[in-house]
Amino acid sequence: MQELTRGYGLIEGPVWLGAPHQLQGLLFSDVLGGGVFRLAGDGQVSALFEHRRGIGGMAWHEADGLIVSGRNVSFKAFAGGATQLLLDRDEAGGNVGYNDLTTDSAGRIYVGSLGASPVFDDGREPASGDLYLIDLDGSARQVAADIALTNGLGFSPDGRMLYHSDSRRGRVNCYAVADNGDLGPKQLFVEVERGIPDGLAVARDGSVWVALAGGGQGVSGFAADGRPLQHLEIPDPMCTSVCFGGPDLEQLYIVSGSEGAPGAQSGAVYRVAAPVPGLPVAPARVKLPSID
Repeated sequence: MQELTRGYGLIEGPVWLGAPHQLQGLLFSDVLGGGVFRLAGDGQVSALFEHRRGIGGMAWHEADGLIVSGRNVSFKAFAGGATQLLLDRDEAGGNVGYNDLTTDSAGRIYVGSLGASPVFDDGREPASGDLYLIDLDGSARQVAADIALTNGLGFSPDGRMLYHSDSRRGRVNCYAVADNGDLGPKQLFVEVERGIPDGLAVARDGSVWVALAGGGQGVSGFAADGRPLQHLEIPDPMCTSVCFGGPDLEQLYIVSGSEGAPGAQSGAVYRVAAPVPGLPVAPARVKLPSID
């Protein structure tokens, strides 16, 4: 286990950009401190986007930018320019923002909403959120409901199953996926016994690797049938998310937050050889408001 960088409030949303992209490397956000950062192969860290806080999930969009969550779901181009809104919050309706997100093989976006902020004091009592699909034409619809605290999302290798962490309930659920992107009834995949399920990533063999926050201190792997495989431990108690990376997706990047660690800027990025190669995550291909 190699520590690559440290000094962030709460790291989330790790995304691997592979070759031949000019920004090849690991992208990640700092929920508390704000901004999106790039960790290059030489170990250097640079800021891609500054200021925006609350980004719990990200995905690369084929228009050469990032889909980011937070107070809304938006597109931010690497080249700069105005942020483009894809899906807004609805505070009056109990939707205060969005957390983690992922894409399916077609490039549609799945993103979970928040009934109350888990990290910022918004004066609201904890409340459940829902799961939304942003389709290729830019339209959005609710596809699942009653997630106490939405977190990690990822698809099985055949795209027929969507895994989804519900942190407050201590479980990872799953849904059968229809051809049009709609989801079947919520089913239990695993209940974790160590820590709280947070971000997750799926391997090529169908195993699911779940970051365990709240004292989980690392990432646990589960076979496609839910059997526990192994636990990869990190020094930090607040393990927040995970993604596969490297040229052949044979490395596992694990990120953490400061909670339970000495100092308010203790969030770190770790890298370890992956037990199995990762599953590629398709770029988002949803229509952007200013692009025909």
